[in-house]
Amino acid sequence: MSVSNNFLRLGVLSALVGMSLGVWMGANQDFVLRPVHAHINLLGFASMMLFGLFYRSFPAAAEGWLPKLHFGLSVLGFLISMPMLALILLGKPVLMPLLPVSEVMLVGSMLLFVIIVFMATMKKNEAAAA
Repeated sequence: MSVSNNFLRLGVLSALVGMSLGVWMGANQDFVLRPVHAHINLLGFASMMLFGLFYRSFPAAAEGWLPKLHFGLSVLGFLISMPMLALILLGKPVLMPLLPVSEVMLVGSMLLFVIIVFMATMKKNEAAAA
């Protein structure tokens, strides 16, 4: 499993979904789902692509269980939070408790990414100093 490739693939698929939602909203002049559109583009496209590019730039950082956990939490949190947010905005708060759970997953995935980035960049700086 290439964490980098998986993040990159999810990123471009998210861009397609986010752009399609934007086109649909514009065509229907119905902008209730604006926050979902923005979150899909930011969390789905921008964040996932940046994660993938980081792992491509630091291949050693993509090894082990931590990056896999990062990917799993990111994907699960994203795939739960987007439909939940859409349902809330549409006035159908079905399964509402899943939204805060997914948000914790997303923040947890970012915390893991912070740890991974610091570990990878500290190793690179130490190797360059030697």
